[in-house]
Amino acid sequence: METGRQEMTRWPTKPLGELVDFVGGGTPRRDRPDYWGGEIPWASVKDLQSQSLETTLETITAKGLANSASNLIPQGTVIIASRVGLGKVAINLKPVAINQDLKALTPRSSDLSPRYLLLFLLSKAEYLERTGVGATVKGLTLADYQKLDIVLPPLTQQERIVKLLDEADELRKLRAQADCRTTDLIPTLFNEIFGDPSINPQDFPISRIGELCEMSPNYGTMVPARADEGEWLSLRVANIQDGLIDLTDQKFVNLPVEMLERHTVKDGDLLLARAIGSKDHLGKCIVARPGNHKWAFDSHLMRIRLNRQRCEPVWLKTLLDTSGGRQLFLNNTRQSAVQFNINTKEFARIAVPLPPLTLQKEFAARVSEIRAMQAEQAASRRRLDDLFQSMLHRAFQGEL
Repeated sequence: METGRQEMTRWPTKPLGELVDFVGGGTPRRDRPDYWGGEIPWASVKDLQSQSLETTLETITAKGLANSASNLIPQGTVIIASRVGLGKVAINLKPVAINQDLKALTPRSSDLSPRYLLLFLLSKAEYLERTGVGATVKGLTLADYQKLDIVLPPLTQQERIVKLLDEADELRKLRAQADCRTTDLIPTLFNEIFGDPSINPQDFPISRIGELCEMSPNYGTMVPARADEGEWLSLRVANIQDGLIDLTDQKFVNLPVEMLERHTVKDGDLLLARAIGSKDHLGKCIVARPGNHKWAFDSHLMRIRLNRQRCEPVWLKTLLDTSGGRQLFLNNTRQSAVQFNINTKEFARIAVPLPPLTLQKEFAARVSEIRAMQAEQAASRRRLDDLFQSMLHRAFQGEL
């Protein structure tokens, strides 16, 4: 019996436009309050966060639906992004109305499984994103989707492919759930050892952050950074993601000798976002570990170089991440017309409960163990992602 690619070559390949009907959507008028806040879920690209669409950020009324280009899409329909978020796709778990940036795909016969269709579109996600056109917002036309060729095996084979891919995807979900629990370990550990810093339940002595520094906090360089040349990697707010350094987007700068002491980074320095448009991102920071690499930082970041005989960088960074520490920080910030700010004097005067250095070091050592575990989990997650993407590609090449 022939299997795999040999069998797939016998299965018909058809343009998607011959197999499904496309239904678009629209947005009720925003100046009509009676069109909004009703019982009908109304989906936009922002709601396509996973392969299942269960809830929406906004709802509309029956009157809003009737007086707009939106359409109510039956439960179990494949919904794709046709403008913004190209490659996103989901199946709705309840009837939803959709906006103009989404398209609903309804198979014309039972010979095409909606779940198989969704996985096929997921396999085309990178292609769709790459193919999208537009100066500021990338989009695809209905014709672009209609001409996509999809291999159409018998329904039993579609179900077999779906089962294999769903099993691989379930492994990814289980890994992600475990990773989320690990992420909570560090703040939980901090609270168990030190308690809420805004309450100071263990009655540690109070110190201002400026008193814990080896030198005064300072801003980074205003020398323009470039993507293609420069001796020093110039770190920016965008390089701080979820408390870790992200060097996906790199820019470089050349610094005069007289600027090196003030604008370069050593192991253990804290780099903190001190001027930014979002209050939620103000104060996000990392403990820098440049090693032998040459790191500088720009003027939207603040460098805090601590006296390591008094304060462990990992301890202070984690304190600032806790809800209580965050409140101590925000109490010293300001808002201008365009952004949220904290200057060096305001940061230096933040008063924090200071535990013994031995306790700080013990906490930092345990955090290091957790970080090592997180690194192992991240590697496992990448392997599972690679496995799923490989299987997704192979499934529609006749290799599963």
